[in-house]
Amino acid sequence: MGTNGMVKVDLPSDDARPDHPRMAIEPSAVTECRPPASADIFPGVGFRIRREITRPSYDASEMFKDFELADISDHLNRLYTIDPTIRCLAGNSKRLAGPACTVKVYPGDNLMVHKALDIAKPGDVVVVDARGAKANAVLGDTISMKARHRGIAGFIVDGYIRDLSGIQEMDYPVYARGATIVGPLHRAPGEINYPVCCGGVVVNPGDIIIADCSGVVVVPQSCVEQLRVELLRHNERAAAYLEGIPDTTHLIVVAHVLVAPGNALYRTIAAICSFGIPAKPGIFSIQRPQLASPTPAS
Repeated sequence: MGTNGMVKVDLPSDDARPDHPRMAIEPSAVTECRPPASADIFPGVGFRIRREITRPSYDASEMFKDFELADISDHLNRLYTIDPTIRCLAGNSKRLAGPACTVKVYPGDNLMVHKALDIAKPGDVVVVDARGAKANAVLGDTISMKARHRGIAGFIVDGYIRDLSGIQEMDYPVYARGATIVGPLHRAPGEINYPVCCGGVVVNPGDIIIADCSGVVVVPQSCVEQLRVELLRHNERAAAYLEGIPDTTHLIVVAHVLVAPGNALYRTIAAICSFGIPAKPGIFSIQRPQLASPTPAS
């Protein structure tokens, strides 16, 4: 054993085995081994956990239930919408909303995702920053089952998942870039409840995540109240605007068509009317051209 804790193995020189320049190490020759120093994990930045964060006192799902996700995105000036390639892969029967429990992992490793199940509170949305890595999944149906049992609302993963069919059977909300059958490792560093980047958006612990089949939006915790006020005003303006639009239960086509009955446009309009769609009087008019009387031959 060397002074640095590494195994020292005496190998024959290449001159002693001219017919075999590289000799393999026999398993019995290695009596003790440790990972190389480059594999050491250092406590601190990159390997840390914050157990307590500031969470909102309100129910995020209830607070934003009356607002379309596109309107929320618009009122955040379209800067807090996560990359649309991170999409709903399971649990699309309900909207996902709740405060973020953030997780940063080394690509292809999910040690900290497992630990996050002990840190996240019921109602949290676990946001995993896996740098969009495709080689390995960072969670599957086992983690999803445990998370659902503990009341965790769902996952947003900037990376890949696996066991997709099993997660879909649970109808548990999981958003990710895609799925692979290749599983993760469980040995790398990571962080829990520190800022992460997910789909191009910085997510801080406690920020509100709202997601459905149309996309994922991050609402910074500092602007939740102001945003809700603006969205209520928007809904009021939209309702007033829609009241001024004519009744759309009728076919509203403003047209004054001057065509012959055999014309293609005429046939199209006649086909629409044949479906029995009511048209308001005076809105739809077809006028046949008046053909000039033939001039008598002189």
